[in-house]
Amino acid sequence: MVGALLRPFLVLGGFLLAACASQVSGNPPQNVESSLEMSGVAPSQSALLIVRLEDGVTWSRGGARVDDRFVAASTSKIPHTLIAIETGAVSGPDEWFEWDGKARFLPAWNRSQTLADAFRHSTVWIYQTITPRIGSEALHGWLAAFGYGNADTGTPEDVTTYWLKGPLSISVREQVAFLTRLVRHDLPLSVRTYDLAVPVMLAETGEDWRLYAKTGWYSSDEAQDIGWYVGWLEQGGGAAPGTYVFAFNMDIETPETDIPRRPAAVRQALVDIGALPAP
Repeated sequence: MVGALLRPFLVLGGFLLAACASQVSGNPPQNVESSLEMSGVAPSQSALLIVRLEDGVTWSRGGARVDDRFVAASTSKIPHTLIAIETGAVSGPDEWFEWDGKARFLPAWNRSQTLADAFRHSTVWIYQTITPRIGSEALHGWLAAFGYGNADTGTPEDVTTYWLKGPLSISVREQVAFLTRLVRHDLPLSVRTYDLAVPVMLAETGEDWRLYAKTGWYSSDEAQDIGWYVGWLEQGGGAAPGTYVFAFNMDIETPETDIPRRPAAVRQALVDIGALPAP
């Protein structure tokens, strides 16, 4: 269950978390610009927001861009996975999808796989199989209930593309608000959905910590490419235990070098604020 790693600390009535917050928040900057620069990201072309849920301490960079909406791209696989399981459009993360033999953008997409695999690999065709099962109107209703950006699914004809090309868009701040509700189990979902869906989002683990995350890449011939990295860190040890919800986006100019910088920039920021140990 989300937050399980933190229970030993939370039962202390918040004393330990408060002490750590006092210790850590006095040193790291609220503005994590240097973290982005160290990762090769131009602060003027990106936005980052990190919130520690236990005390509301916030680290940010991006100014007004934190509230600018961009196409959600594959970060929408987080709400789509939740909706698919909750509605019964899929039986669960182990549902098997047979590849149709058509070669697509990434080698990892060109094989049969489960829903959990599709989340990890951002396998577009599987989610394009799932969304018509739910329907455009129902998807809009769920996204609106989640407070997920503009919740705009377009016309019924857009049911397989609305998160890739738009009109579905969301800001960094809205991503953090949505993920905060997910972490707190404050979305209108069953316990079963949380139990099945959240483990799919686990990206990395370390000693006393777990990182849940999703990348995204909006690519267009007519507009600026945008890269995303969103999720949350559960830190049960170290100098600053707590739950850190984050969202980051950046302009993608050169995919070969910029795509890896999405998670790298966030990880550097988490290290700089004391949430993750230095590599």
